[in-house]
Amino acid sequence: MTPSQIEDRIRTHRAFLRYDHDREEGERSDQQNKVPQPPLVKAPRSDQTIELRRDFRPSIRETDILSIFQLRESHRVYTEEKMTLTDLSFLLWSTQGVKRIRGERYATLRTVPSGGARHPFETYLAVRKVEGLAPGLYHYLPLDHRLEPLGAVMNLEGRLTEALDGQRWASAANVVFFWSVIPYRSEWRYSRFAHRIILVDIGHVCQNLYIACEAARLGTCAIGALDPSLCDALFGLDGEEEFTLLAAPVGTVSPADGEKEAEFYAFLKKVDPPRE
Repeated sequence: MTPSQIEDRIRTHRAFLRYDHDREEGERSDQQNKVPQPPLVKAPRSDQTIELRRDFRPSIRETDILSIFQLRESHRVYTEEKMTLTDLSFLLWSTQGVKRIRGERYATLRTVPSGGARHPFETYLAVRKVEGLAPGLYHYLPLDHRLEPLGAVMNLEGRLTEALDGQRWASAANVVFFWSVIPYRSEWRYSRFAHRIILVDIGHVCQNLYIACEAARLGTCAIGALDPSLCDALFGLDGEEEFTLLAAPVGTVSPADGEKEAEFYAFLKKVDPPRE
């Protein structure tokens, strides 16, 4: 790709980020055209599910909101001690938990905001070290607050490293969150304006994970540099109507690991030294 082609693509992407207020004549969404709305959530693949605890008090280790904001940071070094299933339940509820359903299953009101209450995301997990769960892949069912096992994976750590663009540190996490998007949930209401809203919405979800992790004294770090096709293949997604958008490893952390974190970032500085 030539420099001019790269510049053209950058400008195209900038234009996408800007809200295009002008609508073409006759432009209407499927909702305006009375097309039935898509399902609020993805149906489970089987009836074998795992109930999750709804009493999160044992997981809340920091309650001062100012301290949580002050302490919040990305963590790429994990102790690899097992985290509890209650901790995982708290993180799932904090990021996509359903508080109530509006109307006749018209919309879900969740712990995070979403444009038009469309909530176009699904949560998938690659579990390594969580008490009470076998290592493997899982799908979160937010309406029932349950987990759906999707099966074990050979060489899980290797598959994660490959899917996350060679970032080996992520495969040491207790669990890796993967958020997929089903664009039509938002497109149904907002048509071509949906995609910018989706990008805003995924930020709300991931920030709630950061806040919940800090409250539970766990660590996380969002990962945008991933291989979508490998992530999609991991969870059996079609890559068109549903595809991976973002990932976030979560692990147990220790204040004593500050030195290891410093070494990690020192390595990054050597790889990509600051520019003058």
